[in-house]
Amino acid sequence: MSDSEIALRELRPLAEQGNVVAQYNLGVMYYTGQGAPQDYKEAAKWYRLAAGQGNAFAQSALGLIYQYGEGVTQDYEEAIKWYRLAAEQGVSLAQYNLGLMYSNGEGVLQDYKEAAKWYRLAAEQGDAFAQNNLGLMYENGNGLPQNGKKAAKWYRLAAEQENTDAQYNLGQMYRDGQGVSQEDKEAAKWYRLAAEQGHARAQYNLGLMYSNGEGVPQDYEEAIKWYRLSAEQGHAFAQNNLGLMHHNGQGVPRDNIRAYMWWNIAAIAGNDAATKNRDIVAKKMTPAQVEKAQSLAQECIRKGYKDC
Repeated sequence: MSDSEIALRELRPLAEQGNVVAQYNLGVMYYTGQGAPQDYKEAAKWYRLAAGQGNAFAQSALGLIYQYGEGVTQDYEEAIKWYRLAAEQGVSLAQYNLGLMYSNGEGVLQDYKEAAKWYRLAAEQGDAFAQNNLGLMYENGNGLPQNGKKAAKWYRLAAEQENTDAQYNLGQMYRDGQGVSQEDKEAAKWYRLAAEQGHARAQYNLGLMYSNGEGVPQDYEEAIKWYRLSAEQGHAFAQNNLGLMHHNGQGVPRDNIRAYMWWNIAAIAGNDAATKNRDIVAKKMTPAQVEKAQSLAQECIRKGYKDC
């Protein structure tokens, strides 16, 4: 018998006798499928029993289950109820999720001030997602007075915890000189950290900085690398810029067929600049070249933009 099977066998009797810790842990095992077969209904059952006894972590977990309809009928109001109970006991994840629901108007009337209140409580406990969202609220003036310095402060705290959105947002602040001194080099640093974690917009912006030599030495091949990674995630602006690089022969051989291909892909995604670029270059191409470029575009889309 495995350790997990032993744990399950020992926990169940305790949970059935009303041991709140055992009930919560049993819920975790069924929810994650670690040590027990994954079963959201069974997880909800044990979370509910523990939550009813006031276990804050079970209340938070039950809120999540109701928010996403896992093993129960999706019910935002019920999610709010359990998140609030857990949040009032200081569970940072519940505070963050409650803020998110107020921000999105899910289960409650949209209320940015209330969202900011709960984000702040979670952020002060070190929750990186809450820190980033609080930064956004300061940057945009939603529920709080607009304040670039405070936005940058919270972005930095989250970015230092490797939150990719915060790293990207802090890069934006340095690029635009908002709440901080304008520094392209610092912007590139934060874009790179987010880009290396797969953030598509950061990859695009880092490509742009290499293309223009802003904050980094101009390097078309490096620009191509980052544009491509972003384009592979469906980022239309990166796809448009790949078209430009192929058309101009920057970092890659000049190739109107490849340029048309990327512009066509970006145009299909709704990028107006790519539509114009594609139609202009088409006038310089033979019908056979256009047909080949269109075929390559279709194949690239079919492959999910990979290996194009």
